[in-house]
Amino acid sequence: MDDVDLVIPSLRRIYQRLLRALGPQQWWPAKSSFEVMVGALLTQNTAWSNVEQAIGQLTRARALSPKALARARPTRLQRLIRSSGYFRQKAAVVQGFSRWYLSRYRGSPRMMFRVPLETLRRELLAVKGIGPETADSILLYAGRQPIVVIDAYTRRIFRRHHLIEGGESYDQLQRFVTQRLPRDVQLYNEFHALLVAVGKRYCRRRDPHCAACPLGVFPHQGER
Repeated sequence: MDDVDLVIPSLRRIYQRLLRALGPQQWWPAKSSFEVMVGALLTQNTAWSNVEQAIGQLTRARALSPKALARARPTRLQRLIRSSGYFRQKAAVVQGFSRWYLSRYRGSPRMMFRVPLETLRRELLAVKGIGPETADSILLYAGRQPIVVIDAYTRRIFRRHHLIEGGESYDQLQRFVTQRLPRDVQLYNEFHALLVAVGKRYCRRRDPHCAACPLGVFPHQGER
C-alpha cells in the first residue's frame, strides 16, 4: 500500500485518486442546458435513474421546454414526472421555475448566464423551491459557472476522512472547498461528480465498503 497517507489528504490528492480510479464522469448528461436545469430540479431526494425516466417522459410528451412546462396542467405535469418522487411538489417547482425563466430571461440560457454569478445565484435562490445545492447545480452544470456544489455525499465523505466535523453549513463547506482548490469549472464539475460516484458505490450511509473504496487508503472512519 505505497499510496497510504499517514495524515489527512488534501482535496487535490482526493480528486486525483478518484479520477485515476473512476475516470471522468462526463456530467451532466443532457441534450440542452434547459434539460440540465430541469434535471437539477428533479434530482433532489431521488436516484438519477428516476430522474432519467421523468426526463424521458417529458421528452416523449414534447413537454421539455420552458413554454410547455409553464403552460402545462399541474396534473399532467405531475403524471409525467411521477418517477422522480415528491412529484406534486416538484411539479410546482418546475413550473414556477419555467415561468420565472421565461419572464426574466425569455427562456434564453445566453441571457441568463451573462448575469454576474453572485447576482444570478441570489435570483435562483429567490425562486420558490430552489435551495443552494439546486441553484449551484444549475450554475455549474447548465451555465458552466465556477461554483462548487455541496451535497450529502460530499459532507459524508469529508467527515469520514476527518476533513470536517460534520455540522458545518452549506456555505461553510462551499468555502472550505473553494479555499483549497483552483477556481476552475471543469475541476469543480468533475470533483463533484466523482464524490457522488464514490458515495453511491462505496461510502454509503450504512455498510460502507471502505476496503474496496479508492479513498480507503487514506485515514477514515467507515463506521459512522
